[in-house]
Amino acid sequence: MIDPADAHQLDQLLRRHRIDLKHSLGQNFLTDPVLRDEVAEQAGLSAEDEVLEVGAGVGTLTVALAPRCRRLVAVELDGRLIPALRESLAGIENVEVVRTDILRFNVRSAFPDGKEIVAGNIPYNLTGALIRKLLDDPPRPRRLSLVVQKEVAERWTASSGASLATVAVQVFAEARLLLTIPARAFTPAPRVDSALVRLDVRERPAVDVDDLKVFFRFVEAVFQGRRKQLGGTLGRITGIGSTAAGARLRSAGIDPERRPQTLGLAEWEALYKEFPTPGG
Repeated sequence: MIDPADAHQLDQLLRRHRIDLKHSLGQNFLTDPVLRDEVAEQAGLSAEDEVLEVGAGVGTLTVALAPRCRRLVAVELDGRLIPALRESLAGIENVEVVRTDILRFNVRSAFPDGKEIVAGNIPYNLTGALIRKLLDDPPRPRRLSLVVQKEVAERWTASSGASLATVAVQVFAEARLLLTIPARAFTPAPRVDSALVRLDVRERPAVDVDDLKVFFRFVEAVFQGRRKQLGGTLGRITGIGSTAAGARLRSAGIDPERRPQTLGLAEWEALYKEFPTPGG
């Protein structure tokens, strides 16, 4: 086994396998061993846990996660990295390497009972789609421990529904920002800092609605007018006009002049139940 979080060992590994890292695939590897080990530790793994690692790369995080769990499924899209990943994992017996797109991977086949822990250093362009894939339908993971762009982490952990992503994450999980990771800790260094977010998945969604998919369509429609007042936006998308929408908002205890990004989950639930839902 080698440790690809060591910058020198990583450089040699990439040279042996003639790998040029691709910015388009978000290939920025965490090469600060201390921070890497802290990311692995904060996943909160036990010896009985099963883990899904998203974007294993050449094993930078994989080699730190594997000793902490019973079974690890390491998914990597780029076939050029697989031989290097296997070299990094030489002698580690509890890791299954799978070459595939995580968005096409049958998570339930690999973890039929759910309750797995998902970890990874996530490409910035993947975060939204990955969250929907993992959390939309049961059985869901028990926990997600993800390194993401710092701005994404701040949205996920905002105290109000700062974005559609904030609402989607917080409906299903309690989100905590655990660690900020500077760009210089990665090879090659990205343009922005990252952060470790832990999402502890709820036993049941935090909103009591009849159809979560319709609920999220409603939230998405309202966020199309994120810079506009709620009264006007809801009047337009529901077809009842801003005056009637304002009256309904006031009856629900919500100021019609507020913007969508100021709402909490309980207020989103109240809006969904008060207004006819487009496409519902």
